[in-house]
Amino acid sequence: MSQKQTYREQARLHRDRLDVDGADFEIIIETFFKYFTPSKDQIIALYWPHKKEFDCCFLMDELVNRGFQCALPRVEKDSRVLKFVSWTHKTKMTKGAFGIQEPEDSEAIIPDIVIAPLLAFDQKGYRLGQGGGYYDATLEALRAQKSVSYIGIGYAEQAVLFKLPIEPHDVPLDYILTPQGVTSFKEG
Repeated sequence: MSQKQTYREQARLHRDRLDVDGADFEIIIETFFKYFTPSKDQIIALYWPHKKEFDCCFLMDELVNRGFQCALPRVEKDSRVLKFVSWTHKTKMTKGAFGIQEPEDSEAIIPDIVIAPLLAFDQKGYRLGQGGGYYDATLEALRAQKSVSYIGIGYAEQAVLFKLPIEPHDVPLDYILTPQGVTSFKEG
């Protein structure tokens, strides 16, 4: 078993034991709008939570209620690059890859901001995900087309004090958003 896989298993166990406070979801909304100022013409991609991932549906609901355009990822067959599809409260959802809810197929859109789930993150902004490399491949493809902000969302307790093992394809986060605040990993 690789070191990353061992860390993944340990981080998953740790995350699944976290005591989640219902107020965290309201705090995340407040914190997001305090630190980030997206314009209404920007597309914000989030994710449908799976198992014990941080539930960002509350933030997504608030964004749509405030008139922002949101998108959710769809896993495309034989590709690690996620396709983002517009989401509103009326979007029909279907069970997709890995048992995760996805919008029924529609036209792909290119987000300006990508908010991603994580198992753990380090002080350099590297995130430990589920291991498929989907977000790394997707960010590389999106950033070949335009500038995209990459935000991890989770709990402060998911931070690790050591450097996560990284590979050449790993894309670091620009920011981490937790109920305790926002940390920027951007230089300068």
